[in-house]
Amino acid sequence: MPTSSIPVIDVEYEQPQPAAGVCSTRHAWARVPPEPSPEERAALKDRIRRLLKEYDAVMVSHYYVHPDLQDLAEETGGIVSDSLEMARFGHQHPARTLVVSGVRFMGETAKILSPEKRVLMPDLDATCSLDLGCPIDAFSAFCDAHPDRTVVVYANTSAAVKARADWLVTSSCALDIVRALKDKGHKILWAPDRHLGDYIQRETGADMLMWNGSCIVHDEFKAFELELLKKQHPQAKVLVHPESPAAVIALADAVGSTSGILKAAQELDAPEYIVATDKGMMHKLRALNPGKVFIEAPTAGYSATCKSCAHCPWMAMNSLAGVAHVLETGANEIRVDPALIPRARVPIDRMLAFTAALKAGQPAGALVPHLGAA
Repeated sequence: MPTSSIPVIDVEYEQPQPAAGVCSTRHAWARVPPEPSPEERAALKDRIRRLLKEYDAVMVSHYYVHPDLQDLAEETGGIVSDSLEMARFGHQHPARTLVVSGVRFMGETAKILSPEKRVLMPDLDATCSLDLGCPIDAFSAFCDAHPDRTVVVYANTSAAVKARADWLVTSSCALDIVRALKDKGHKILWAPDRHLGDYIQRETGADMLMWNGSCIVHDEFKAFELELLKKQHPQAKVLVHPESPAAVIALADAVGSTSGILKAAQELDAPEYIVATDKGMMHKLRALNPGKVFIEAPTAGYSATCKSCAHCPWMAMNSLAGVAHVLETGANEIRVDPALIPRARVPIDRMLAFTAALKAGQPAGALVPHLGAA
């Protein structure tokens, strides 16, 4: 537990026990950075603009972080995106320093792809329940027990877990990659998000053995309350992230990654949208669709408590003050064991090559070997 005057909250998450097939409840923590005054906000933004130029740095921000960090990234030539495009952008951008506003696995992925660059994060303790719930020793034992399976892991994992994988996926490309693997005869060992894994299995028919993790944000969405909310807003379309439970996904008009949800909101013709993902997404959804109304999907029933209330407590640890601090001091630099980087990069490069081929209209499935040819 950190010692600081900044408020700290307790966060529960699940850690699977593969041998027993059950989960135990663990506890982590997250800091709550103070909200700056309008004057402080303006001064911090000016400071960060100057420091980005001074240190040849670029901001790479996720859709779930504070609107200030999203807006400033775009205003200064950086990017706001999902984890796939964050990885691609940071690797391709010529800046020598990347300032990644998100959670730790995103910074690690940037460092794996660009080991020659300096990767800074506003708060190195900003983590992820999926990452915490998939420790490398237990996961390696799980893989060793099923050597006949191709290991596919979600981006929300540590560098060590990535190094144990054959393929990496994000929610925007998981369906395409798993479908291609299935078509080539692969049986899948999937980790860590069980809801996303179940969704992919239902959509593709792939033979998938699941790790039993979950996102503390998406796991909280409730189908019963969502049905009640739909009755109150009969014209609304429901947009759902596939890390949500199956009963919630069943109520969706569109299921997709953060970028997929943004695309659906722009393409569907409805006045209102109920959105089941982290409420950090609301900023970009409203900015891109000023004539539409966006409503947060319910995470709990009346008078109930929730673990996340639809906002990741670790994403909330990112702040303008944190960005300014790391640029000025060089603190919070992401470091990945150099011995891990070559192996961890293999599944990432496979994903990037596959998605680049898809984007170019090329036969991406040709990049997936038939079973036994890998």
